[in-house]
Amino acid sequence: MSEEDKELEILKAKRLLEMQKNISLQQKQEELKATKQDQKTSTPNPREILIKQLGYRGLEVLQNAESQFPEETKLVVDKLADLIQSGEVTETIDGGKLLTLFRSIGIRVRVATIINIEQDGKLVSWSDKLKESTSIKESSENQAE
Repeated sequence: MSEEDKELEILKAKRLLEMQKNISLQQKQEELKATKQDQKTSTPNPREILIKQLGYRGLEVLQNAESQFPEETKLVVDKLADLIQSGEVTETIDGGKLLTLFRSIGIRVRVATIINIEQDGKLVSWSDKLKESTSIKESSENQAE
């Protein structure tokens, strides 16, 4: 073997070693990225924690609060999520309880309310019932004249 062949073999070995280091470095970086993504997906955000604890109409009240008072609601959601994670709040939070909480701290969340009554076996909204009775009253007054 000539001296040039030996130098060429040494250069090849150095290059191979360098490539192996680069590959191992890339693998380590990919593993770090994967673990960071796993940590992000494994730790739910405070809103998700609260939503899991909400009961009947709780999500509706939360959405109304978020649309009407976004900054204040975020603070409340963060605190509630902390209390849920620490185990201080274990019960299901329904819409009424959540609305009461918001109102007790001065956040006047407006929620659409519909009152239904039963008439002839059907549920009729209170406003429709009032309109109906008003129109009947007006028609009877017009006929009396």
